[in-house]
Amino acid sequence: MQLDRRTLLKLLSTPLVTALPSPGGGLPLRTPIVISGAGIIGASIAYHLAKRGAQVTVLEKQRPGAGATQNSFAWLNAFKRPQPYYELSLLGVLGWRRLCTEIGSELDLQWGGTVQWSVSGAPATALGKTVEMYRRWGYPTHLVDDAEFSRLLPGIDRGPLGAALFSELEGTVDPVHAVNVLLKSARQFGAKIEYPCEVTGITLAGGGVKELRTSKGPIEAGVLVLASGTDTPRLAQMAGIRVPLKESTGLLAHTAPHPRLLERIALAPGANIKQNPDGRIVTGTDFEASAITTPSREAAEKLLQNAAQFLPKLKDAPLETVTLGHRVLPEDGFPIVGFSSRNLYIAAMHSGMTLAPIIGQLAATEILDGAAVDLLTPFRLSRFA
Repeated sequence: MQLDRRTLLKLLSTPLVTALPSPGGGLPLRTPIVISGAGIIGASIAYHLAKRGAQVTVLEKQRPGAGATQNSFAWLNAFKRPQPYYELSLLGVLGWRRLCTEIGSELDLQWGGTVQWSVSGAPATALGKTVEMYRRWGYPTHLVDDAEFSRLLPGIDRGPLGAALFSELEGTVDPVHAVNVLLKSARQFGAKIEYPCEVTGITLAGGGVKELRTSKGPIEAGVLVLASGTDTPRLAQMAGIRVPLKESTGLLAHTAPHPRLLERIALAPGANIKQNPDGRIVTGTDFEASAITTPSREAAEKLLQNAAQFLPKLKDAPLETVTLGHRVLPEDGFPIVGFSSRNLYIAAMHSGMTLAPIIGQLAATEILDGAAVDLLTPFRLSRFA
């Protein structure tokens, strides 16, 4: 049966029902599945596997969410290109709404969309063409005038406005909180979460993974899922697999809890700003790699000063923490997901916060049912061969 994109989007954004792995052609029911990594991708895969009745163990060498996840700005969006990456990201955003239906309000997602703008004098045609392209793809984004801008971001001093757009489907979430909620739900379906527990070696046999050597002793693995963030290349190398990632860091400043100032994400020229449900305001410069290699209070204060030119009340907000995240960024910028050998499944990607729900859902389908999902074809590791 052929499914058009609209039908597929609808199907993948609806709640899943709990079902056992198919006995015909799929993975045997009690096959031990081990997931290395308890960031947002590992937690989502664990949840989606466990709710299907799989036998799941998650190994985390530090604590859940301790790597790239905890240092993420967590902008949930499908502002991606080319179109296959956009479509996968859109399913990720819709997947967060599905998870809210399945798990409930405990996830505490913030929906409200994103406003981004350029200053007067900057070329407005590029932003207009971008909006036109995404509208053709069906993304709910549009240009806004002064009046709508002020309604959407009443506390923002935008400066001389060039062009601005509003993407209403987007949102954000506290990344570590989301990990903990997903793992809690996975436990309720029988998953085991072990930490601190570091994978120190991989034993191979018969063209696949047989056993893991860990800081807590050997663990049998019928399937091994590497969702280990920036540690994925090192672990994959133990199995003779090359996973090409490149260095990319991002600095964020986090304030102490502050009275409500923002109800949606603000992407200003040179400053990204959001406010978490607990009142903490998070800001960075952009989503490009930072030249800063060590987090410092001085650098974070500069970020707050930069953001305060757009959000004046931020001048009174004390800095609480500064984080330097190392993005899980493949060499070509696009996700890596799928089997790289008979029973070794790899999931390494930037925009993991956006993609986590759909990657968890589709990975469970591929692992348990022996399917090869067409949506993931452009994102296989084999493209680097």
